[in-house]
Amino acid sequence: MAALCVTADSCRNWEKTGKSEFIRLCRHFVQTEPDGFVTTTTKDLKRALYELVWHAVSGSLKTEYAVSALAEIIDMRSDVISVLADVLNVIDTETSSIDEKTEMVQREKFLSFLTAMMNVNAVPEVLVRERFDLETLESLGLIQSQRQFNTKYVKMKTKLFYKQQKFNLLREANEGYAKLITELEQNIPNSRASDVVLENIKSLIGYFSLDPNRVLDIILEAFECRPHLDAFFIPLLQCYMCDATTLCQILGFKFHFYTETPDSMTPKSLYKVTAILLQYELIELEDIYPHLSPNDSDMLQAHKKNMIAARQYARKMSMVILADKGDNNTAEKEEKRDEVPDYQKLGLLEALLRLGDWHHAKLLMDRIPPFTAPRHQSIALAMTQLVHSTIEPLYKRCCVPRGSKRKAHKVLANSKAPKPVENFTDLVGDVCKICAYLGPHMSKDPVLIVKLLRIGKAFMKSFNAATDVGKDADKDEFFYSLLTLVDDVFLPSLSLMDCNACMSEEIWSLIKAFPYEFRYRLYGQWKNETYALHPELIRVKANTIDKSKYIMKRLTKENVKPLGRQIGKLSHANPGVMFEHVLSQIQIYDNYINPVVDSLKYLTSLSYDVLAYCIIQALANPEKERMKHEDTNLSPWLQSLASFCGAVFRKYNIELSGLLQYVANQLKAGKSFDLLILKEVVQKMSGIESSEEVTTDQLDALAGGELLRAEGGYFSQLRNTKKSSQRLKDCLVENDLAMPLCLLMAQQRNCIVFKEGSSKHLKLVGKLFDQCQDTLVQFGGFLATQLGIDDYTKKLPPLGEMVEQCHITPDAAFFMYRPMFIHAIAAKVDELKKADKGSKNSSSQRSQRYIQAVDFIASDVIESVHTLHVPKVWDDISPQFYVTFWSLAMYDLYVPSCSYEKEINKIKGQLTTLEDNRDVAPSKRRKEKEKYNLLIDKLKDEEKKQQDHCQRVIARLKHEKDNWFQSRTTKNDTITQFLQLCVFPRCCFTASDSVYCARFVHTIHNLKTPNFSTLLCYDRVFSDISYIVASCTENEASRYGRFLCAMLETVMRWHSEKSIYEKECGSYPGFVTVLRASNMESSSKADQLDYENFRHVCHKWQYKITKAVVICLESQEYVQIRNTLIVLTKILPYYPMVQNFGQALERRVDKIRQEEKDKRPDIYALAMGYSGQLKSKKTGMMPENLFHLKEEKEAAKTQSHTQIGTAQTNGPVVKQELDATASTDKGKESRSSSSKSQSKSSSSGSKGSSEKSSGSSDKKSSSKSSSLDRVIKEEKSHREERDKSQSKEDKENEKKDKDKSHKEDRERKDKDEKSHRIDREIKREKDETTHYVSSKERESRAGSHTSTSSQGSNKSSRKPELSPKTEESERESKRRKLEGHSTSSSSVGKVSNSI
Repeated sequence: MAALCVTADSCRNWEKTGKSEFIRLCRHFVQTEPDGFVTTTTKDLKRALYELVWHAVSGSLKTEYAVSALAEIIDMRSDVISVLADVLNVIDTETSSIDEKTEMVQREKFLSFLTAMMNVNAVPEVLVRERFDLETLESLGLIQSQRQFNTKYVKMKTKLFYKQQKFNLLREANEGYAKLITELEQNIPNSRASDVVLENIKSLIGYFSLDPNRVLDIILEAFECRPHLDAFFIPLLQCYMCDATTLCQILGFKFHFYTETPDSMTPKSLYKVTAILLQYELIELEDIYPHLSPNDSDMLQAHKKNMIAARQYARKMSMVILADKGDNNTAEKEEKRDEVPDYQKLGLLEALLRLGDWHHAKLLMDRIPPFTAPRHQSIALAMTQLVHSTIEPLYKRCCVPRGSKRKAHKVLANSKAPKPVENFTDLVGDVCKICAYLGPHMSKDPVLIVKLLRIGKAFMKSFNAATDVGKDADKDEFFYSLLTLVDDVFLPSLSLMDCNACMSEEIWSLIKAFPYEFRYRLYGQWKNETYALHPELIRVKANTIDKSKYIMKRLTKENVKPLGRQIGKLSHANPGVMFEHVLSQIQIYDNYINPVVDSLKYLTSLSYDVLAYCIIQALANPEKERMKHEDTNLSPWLQSLASFCGAVFRKYNIELSGLLQYVANQLKAGKSFDLLILKEVVQKMSGIESSEEVTTDQLDALAGGELLRAEGGYFSQLRNTKKSSQRLKDCLVENDLAMPLCLLMAQQRNCIVFKEGSSKHLKLVGKLFDQCQDTLVQFGGFLATQLGIDDYTKKLPPLGEMVEQCHITPDAAFFMYRPMFIHAIAAKVDELKKADKGSKNSSSQRSQRYIQAVDFIASDVIESVHTLHVPKVWDDISPQFYVTFWSLAMYDLYVPSCSYEKEINKIKGQLTTLEDNRDVAPSKRRKEKEKYNLLIDKLKDEEKKQQDHCQRVIARLKHEKDNWFQSRTTKNDTITQFLQLCVFPRCCFTASDSVYCARFVHTIHNLKTPNFSTLLCYDRVFSDISYIVASCTENEASRYGRFLCAMLETVMRWHSEKSIYEKECGSYPGFVTVLRASNMESSSKADQLDYENFRHVCHKWQYKITKAVVICLESQEYVQIRNTLIVLTKILPYYPMVQNFGQALERRVDKIRQEEKDKRPDIYALAMGYSGQLKSKKTGMMPENLFHLKEEKEAAKTQSHTQIGTAQTNGPVVKQELDATASTDKGKESRSSSSKSQSKSSSSGSKGSSEKSSGSSDKKSSSKSSSLDRVIKEEKSHREERDKSQSKEDKENEKKDKDKSHKEDRERKDKDEKSHRIDREIKREKDETTHYVSSKERESRAGSHTSTSSQGSNKSSRKPELSPKTEESERESKRRKLEGHSTSSSSVGKVSNSI
């Protein structure tokens, strides 16, 4: 290597060995190199030369030694000089970059070395001037001054490359140019070819020495004057021109001339010539584009300024400015300014579009900012004309009626133009792209929009028709392209049109064929995104909002018509923006609802659909809170929107699919707030209300037929709901939402309690539950009246599936299943009637057919209900009875004749008023009279039809009653299951159901149903209502109060007169005080509860209700107090009937009024209302001695106790059934023998006698309010002690006896309860010893009657007379018997307390 050759030792021994070794090594390098030019592979030679020169520069080697060695090496090959020059140039660069003074010596040595090389001609001077820098040349003395050399160099370069020789060609050869112009401007016949003219031009150029470029310029000028002769000039230019770049430069000089000349506009002829040259590909757009003004950056900056100005304008319009409107007018003038001066790129674009050269036009539009070109009307119209020509064949074939006269557009024959469209799929190409470039500026050509809309409508017609068969990929592609056109072109273009209602309807004719999901997505893009993309739309939106504010500030019910027209005009073009502001005002001010609804009658169909979308968007706004800040009530904005929804959807034909699906989606997500929307929509569109505050007359009317319910069952009698109801029904059926909404609402009831309830206030949870329940009932009632049997049957799942798979409670499941059950029975009756055409249609035969139909239809239902409850339930009540109870309604049991008569009289009164009104025209009066008379006839027919139906239902119940209640268990268990599974769930379901439950109990009693104790049923209902009241919501409490009121109404009617009681209860098995086995019959009058004892029982029930009510009122719990006041208000007509009970109740209500006045206003309002009603009822209350005979009460009770204690073969006594718990051992009782029953009934008789004094003292204590308070406090304290002890006992037993069976735990609890009860009885007896003697005397007086009435009973069943000394032992005996072995037969022989 060279580096190894030129070492320090080589330099020291240079003359001896170093020089010879270096030359030999370089000769080796030169010989191995190929001939010719030195390449990059000569690095070894370069390295050797570099090392040698650098040693000479650094002083390690003398300069003369290095120069002599290099001189010898140069002779080896000719190209070594060039390599050496490169090496010297590198070292020159290295030494010139040294700044330190100590190393500047190396620079001087290098310059002297280079001078020496030049002196021996080792490096020629020419090569040095070529390769080295000017600074080095100045240092070597080759140039005088570096600065002067640079100046001279620049001048020379400018002269060579940029300076032209000037010739006045026109002056020197004017005759030749004149002949050239004459040749080009003459009338050229079609037959004359351009090649002849070209030969003449060549002759002129050669003869007159014309400049070819100037000749080309003159040819272009001639072409500009006659651009229509492109068939002549284009071949001429093609033959004449040798280079396209020259042609572009000449055109560029022309464009630059007009750009630099002030107040001059580029002529359109130049644009057209350039476009033609581009069309025929004589020039390229890439070559001519740089010559066009303005620059792309300037155009982009102008676009940004326009957007900023539009946003500032919108911001200014949203501000409250008290200045005049001069600035606004200026802004509008600026907005109307269309053309920008001398935009040559846009001028060329327009020329290309006019020629139909879409290919180059598209390339040019892609270079400029979007939508900059179509902002100018001339360019937009050129683009629309291109689309007109392209779609002409398809439009003529699909959308032009035969025989119509119109001006057709010519199809362009240009090869660069888009191909004519022959079918729908061809539109996907160039047409859709041109429309996309136009965007909202297609509004400048409404005719084209209408054409495209009609083509799209024709496509959607065929597209939707082919849905079932299948669609190909091309049609799918055009379908989505059509959606894009609607989104980007049609809807934004509508926003730029001024009040074009016809265009709005045309757009609706197309997009109504899309599903609502697609439409709402389009509306969302239009309203939320499109307005922000275009400066024109930004300004339009600002103006629309400003005008909307102006209208809404002045809208009242008096000026609805004129302002409604203005709302309609605004909504034609920008409905989304308009309705957003309107809805925001409605959410704040609910008094806007009615005026706004009335003012919307001037809207187009598209505007109505956008309104539906805007409502859903407002409802789904995540920024809005659906609850008030106190978190217990729904927000007012939601209530206002719900009310507006109901009103607007009823009055106008707006599609409901989106709104209903929104509610369904909210329910799927477990959100029940928006059920208020569905509730209002159903109420307004169908007239079916869900109000809990119905009056008694309305409730009575709701038990009638459909016409009576519509006339008298609701507060607001909405007329003309037939069409709106049909629209709602059709929407539910088409979207398959009828049954899903029902099922979701039924499921949501439990979700509210168990999922939503954990995080919400209890009051709000109750309101949400009531809202869900009311909406379910309302919606179910609507479906029952509107849906046909086929639709209802197909959509509704089977009963068992609803309960087991859908997890719906039986009450809701039967509520939804009941209409289908009724329809199925009616269809079966008609079928049987057709089969019996020959027989007479008597009443008995109609009843028989009805019974057969019920048996046939109910058989499957009875089988399906077996799985709804555990098998043990069906030992107490039969599945047939269960189905019968849940399948009937008030319409089946009761005919509201008074309501029918009332409505008929009201209509007759309207007839009389109509006849007296002479202002009504005779024709109108006649029509109204016919309508009223027809309505009266319909009501009468409906009443008769219901009467016949009720008779058939009663016949059915008589046919089934013997199989309802089996004698397998006690009547107490039967009543328990009846109340738990039937009465209590249904009485709280609806207000009509609460009355139905009371009516059904009365019907069972009137039918003399075997094994059913009416007295026991009433007693279980009235005994302790506190638990049910505490667990109800507000509306459930109202319904439960109606149920109690209906039950009390029946009881108090029986209580009012003895004749009524004897007639309706005297001989009925429901009032048998001794319950016999099913295989024994009782014909003794003594088995019936007599009238006076029944009055004592009624007094007891009033007392029990009072005690339960007082406990609830003193609980301090919000729900209990509220619900109690609601229940008390409902049962006020029949409770309290005794004065001392009313006084005690009044004191506690007054106390609540004082305590809750400043704490809980809603409870205070309820207490105030009830207190006033209670005071007004005081006159109707009676003293206790008038309510029941106190003087003869004890004797009558002794008679009652003796009757109750009479031994029977298979049943406990009445009081035992009245007070027995659900834990009674049913199996042991059913297996007890007759003899064991006799003995146990004897013991029970003795116990019954021993407790007469306790019952007597209870009745006596109730005569004074102070005694009532004491008893209530004792009962409350005993209950608390019992709960505590039982809770403690349960915990201990759970720890100690985990392995014991459930039966033992139940027996232990029974034993504890009996022990507590006996303790209370002993305590009361101890306090009431003073009354014992008188009660004993009354017992003896009633003894003879007792022995007569209990013929088959053992005399030992009566308790023997006791002295005061033996009282304690008797009580101890009673304790031992009840706590001892008698527990095993407690369900048979236990003695009751006094009734």
